[in-house]
Parts: sequence; C-alpha cells; structure tokens
Amino acid sequence: MAEATAKADIGIYGMGTMGSALALNMADNGFDVAIANRKPEVLNEVVEEGMGLKGALIPCPDLPDFVASLHSPRVILFMVPSGAPMDQMLGAIASLLDEGDTVIDGGNANFNDSRRRSAEMTEQGLHFVGMGVSGGEAGARHGPSIMVGGTPHSWTQLKPIVQAIAAKFEGDPCVDHLGPDGAGHFVKTVHNGIEYADMQMIAEIVGLMRDGLGMAPAEVGGVFADWDTGALKSYLVEITAKVLGYDDPKTGAPMVDSILDRAGQKGTGRWTVIEAIRMGQSATMIEAAVAGRAWSAEKETREVGEDILGGTRGALELDVDTLEQAFLAARVLDYAQGFRILQAASDEFDWSLDMARIAEIWRAGCIIRSALLDDIAAAFRSELPAGQLIFAPQFVTVLQDTVPALRKVVAACVQEGYAVPALASGLGWYDTMRQGRGTAYVLQAQRDFFGHHGFERVDEDGAHHGPWWA
Repeated sequence: MAEATAKADIGIYGMGTMGSALALNMADNGFDVAIANRKPEVLNEVVEEGMGLKGALIPCPDLPDFVASLHSPRVILFMVPSGAPMDQMLGAIASLLDEGDTVIDGGNANFNDSRRRSAEMTEQGLHFVGMGVSGGEAGARHGPSIMVGGTPHSWTQLKPIVQAIAAKFEGDPCVDHLGPDGAGHFVKTVHNGIEYADMQMIAEIVGLMRDGLGMAPAEVGGVFADWDTGALKSYLVEITAKVLGYDDPKTGAPMVDSILDRAGQKGTGRWTVIEAIRMGQSATMIEAAVAGRAWSAEKETREVGEDILGGTRGALELDVDTLEQAFLAARVLDYAQGFRILQAASDEFDWSLDMARIAEIWRAGCIIRSALLDDIAAAFRSELPAGQLIFAPQFVTVLQDTVPALRKVVAACVQEGYAVPALASGLGWYDTMRQGRGTAYVLQAQRDFFGHHGFERVDEDGAHHGPWWA
C-alpha cells in the first residue's frame, strides 16, 4: 500500500461499523478523509466502497503515515473501543502531533474518562473532544445526531465537518458544541439512559398486548404503526411496528417468538443511574430499565421461579387506547427524568448545558428522536416553574389527560401479576413530585432516634432532636 501524500481534512482511526460509516459519510459530503485501522488489510475494502464519492478516502498503513496525511492543525477521530484501547491510542499518537491538533473520541466513553483525557491532552498543548454519536450504522452513514464536548478551538476545527454530516431537522443540523471536556459524552450517556427506559416501556406494553389482551405480534405491530402517526411518533415506535411484522424464515412463526428473552447492556444505562444517584438524583425509570435487563439475564432463575411461585396471570381489562395514553404519560416522565440528570451535571461541572438545544439536536438522526422533542425544546425556552419539565404548562395538560390511563394500566398489572417496572416507576415518581409534604419526616425521626442525626423543624431553623433524647 503506497504512503498517503494528499492532505486530508480529517483522519479516522478504526474502520469498524461506525468508523467506516462515518468515513463514507464525510467523503460523501466532499471531505478528504485519511483512514487507518489496527488491521490495515480492511482499508482497501472501505476505499472501494467509497469509490465515486465527492471526497477521497486515503488509506494509511501506520500511525506516522496517518498523521502526515492531515492538514495542520490536525483533526483526528478515533472510533475504537472505550477504556484502555482509547488510552493506548492516545499514548501512541500524542508524540506525533503538534500543538493545536485535536483528537476526538467518538465512542460510548465514560464521561469521567473524557474529563481526565481532556486534562491530559491540555497539558501537552493538544485538544481533546468527547463526541457522542447516536443513530447506529445507518445514522453514521447518512446523518447521525452528534453531541460534542471540547474546547472552542476544537469546535472551530470540527464544526464544518460535523454540521455537514449530521442529520438535519427542517434544515437544522442535529449537532452542537454542548460544553467542555466530558459534556458531550455525558449528554450521550443520558440519551442512552432515556433510550433504555423507552425501550423497556415499549417491551412492557407489547407484553401486555400479547399476554394480557391476546393479540398476535403482527396485530400489535399494526397498533404501533398507528401510534407512529400521532403524539407517540418516534424511531423506536416505528421500528417496533416493523420487527413485530416479520416471520422467522426458519420456523414460519413470528420472528419475535424465536428470540430469547434475555437482553444485554453495554454500560451507558448503568452509568446514567450511577451518576444520577451520585449527584443526589434518582432516575427511577432508567433504574427500572437497567434492572429489567439484569433480571432478563437470569433466564434459568426465572424459569425456576415460574414453577415455584406460579406464573399464571389473568386477562387484562384494558384497551389499546388506554395503553396509548399510558405510554404517552410515561414517555413524558422518562424525558423529564433524563433532563433532570443533565441539569444536575451541568450545575456540578459548570457546563452551562443548553437543554433546549439538546432537545433540538435529538429531533433527527438519534435513537430517541420523537415528536415530543419540539415541545420539550419550546418548554425549556420558556419560564419553567422550579426548572422542571413536568411543570411546563403544555406538559401539565398532557399529564393531566394521560396519567389516569397510566394509573389504570399499572393498577391492572399489579392486580393480575404483570411486571411493568418502568411504567410503575414513572407513576411513583409523578405522584411523589405532586405531594408538597411527603413521608420523609418518618425517616428523619427514625434517624434521629437510632443515630442522633437530628432533623429540621417545620417552624424553626437549625438542627433539632426529638423528645426521645430528653
């Protein structure tokens, strides 16, 4: 393979599914892209796939050749596994770079690692970007939603490229500079947490239609297709309608019936929950979704439990209209919990995250794109009571109209033994947030009794103790 001599606009290291798709997207938009990979033999395949695009794909057999092929100041995007592999690549390439060059981690990285890497690169006169990319392979190739965290200098370098390749919503690129160091990766993490809860709710509702209402998969898929034309319109509803309509080529039965009910997870959902709890928040719906995946992995245990505890469940006295309204209420609550986490992180790390803009860049290209995001962006651009999305007038109305259906669904499921952890968690949070006086006074009394921790009084400032210490 000949050494690269042309000066590329950007370099991408890592020609896996996402890296190669982004390279082709950039070339399709007229950028010259240097490409490299741990196994250089795959580079020719990517070049061949990109033949005829506006920009050139320039294969580079090693790191020195890769770096030399780039315009200065350089922009280099790594699409490698998060964690140690990313640190190894930064260590290998740093000595080849010059002051002012920008290095980007485009994987699903832990934002704490991104903050550390940003500080380390800054000490070397380099710029580090933690960049969240949502949309899967198709999005990466034809237009993803992109969440950028880094310095203003790095954004100036990167902006023309990512604005060109990003998904567009009514002409607006679904990408922006959200803040420094780990801001981009944190927003992507919470995006994935919201995605976890949305997927879990959909799975719960599909299960209720099938097991509680006796509907066939294709029939359920038809309902989701109808929902995708209204307030629930979204990518996840759209694809759910599609997958439920497929038959298994091997058995001829519905494809979903051939899929083992054991789900995996790569960590972003857990990270969302961990950071939320660490910051004193509680994203109960995301927590329920993470728990749901963990419980799903215990397939053998659940089979034993069905034999011992009994898995019989009764028919549900529900209809699809009620389920539609319940889903809409739960989806609003899911987004609201996610944005609360973003606000808490913005405050803690002084990121000044623009919640309206985040909602806007999620409107196309990403997995959680939905019809609700326009209203969410508008709500954040207005005065929000106590800064809470569920207190926005438009969402107060939606919740007043739809929460009764959510209550009916959760109550029916509790009565008949259907597990709906995400739906039930959303309802529990909603009811908590509408009670000016809750029950934590009991906790405080208990803590003071056994640990002399003290408590606040409703009628007097300062720390106090109960008469049990008299």
